[in-house]
Amino acid sequence: MLESNLKAVNTDVKVLLKDSQALFVAAAALTGEKAEEARARAMQMLDAALVKAQEAQANAIIKGKELATSADVYVKENPWCAIATAAGVGLLLGMVVRRK
Repeated sequence: MLESNLKAVNTDVKVLLKDSQALFVAAAALTGEKAEEARARAMQMLDAALVKAQEAQANAIIKGKELATSADVYVKENPWCAIATAAGVGLLLGMVVRRK
C-alpha cells in the first residue's frame, strides 16, 4: 500500500514539474500580462508539487516510525529469535564476502 502511494505521488510530482517547466519555457517567450499569468500558473503547479512531496515524506516518516516500533516490540518479545536471525544474517554476509 505504501509503495503504491509513493509511486502515485512520485508520478504526480513528475507530471506537475514537467507541466510547470513547459509553462516557464512558454512564459519566457511571452511578454506582458500573458507572461505573468503563465508564470503564476507555473508557480502554483510547483507549489502543488512541493505540497505532495512533503505529504509523501511525512507519510514515509510515520510508516518508518511504526515499523521501527513494531520491530522493537518483536525483538523485546522474542530476543532469542532476534539473536538467531542476526547471527544467521551475519553468517550469510560473511560467506558472501569471503567468496569474493
